[in-house]
Amino acid sequence: MKYVLLGSLGNINKPLAEKLIAAGYDVTVVSSNQNRAAQITALGAKAAIGNIDDNAFLTQTFTGADVVFTLIPPVHEVENWKQYIHNIGKNFAEAIKAAGVKKVVNLSSIGADLPDGVGPVSGLHLAELELNKLTGVDIKHLRPGYFYTNLFASIGMIQHAGIFGNNFGAEAPIIMTHPNDIAEVAAEELLNLNFTGQSVRYIASDVRTSKEVATILGAAIGKPELPYVEFTDEQNLEGAIQAGLPKEIASNYVEMGVAIRTGIMFEDYRKHPVILGKTKLEDFAKDFAAVYSKS
Repeated sequence: MKYVLLGSLGNINKPLAEKLIAAGYDVTVVSSNQNRAAQITALGAKAAIGNIDDNAFLTQTFTGADVVFTLIPPVHEVENWKQYIHNIGKNFAEAIKAAGVKKVVNLSSIGADLPDGVGPVSGLHLAELELNKLTGVDIKHLRPGYFYTNLFASIGMIQHAGIFGNNFGAEAPIIMTHPNDIAEVAAEELLNLNFTGQSVRYIASDVRTSKEVATILGAAIGKPELPYVEFTDEQNLEGAIQAGLPKEIASNYVEMGVAIRTGIMFEDYRKHPVILGKTKLEDFAKDFAAVYSKS
């Protein structure tokens, strides 16, 4: 059985590749970074170095594969982020069709059922649609919640302003997910391969509010009184731009924050409740504290 994994050796892909290799399968890991080649081969996988917007490269890499794991990494140097994500999804679909791949596990996101109003996830909605156009291909879309690791971006704010803030709202519940729990589910789907047609699976590790996040992270870094501050959408946009994000990217994150605050991002998830993964926010807080102490 031959697997191709997109996503280099990121937080999800590295443990996923290790699980597949340990099971005795032929694994190819795609990366745009030539420097990753040695690390990939050291794991026992084959390295395919190229860009995911290169259709010829993807088609060649996918050819002969039984299963492909697709994901679209965040790219901040684009003029229209949603359209970029859509285009990459279309490129995946074209390469999958040309290569004759029959099984696909696609990493998407919670909220991807919505065509608009959820920031970059609206682009993932369009990418799902492109993959769903394929005939004779079984596709499982994985829709995890808000990544714990996104919280690392708050370290500078905590250090310099002494607050934790966003435009999510203090009491709005956030469906959160740890990359390790995503890798566990992805490995289960890739090893079992018992999905047919087009289906969706949600992944969640914990459900917390922003106020609770501030309390738990604050306790982990020795700031038990760390306050949560709810930003207006305008303040959130301005702060993100000041932090160095392009306006296009910052605007999409603000839109996603509104979707979390209003709850629309999680409406479909609530119709399909899942068993929460094993990694709780308190577990992640230990990793957060370690990174915080070195920043």
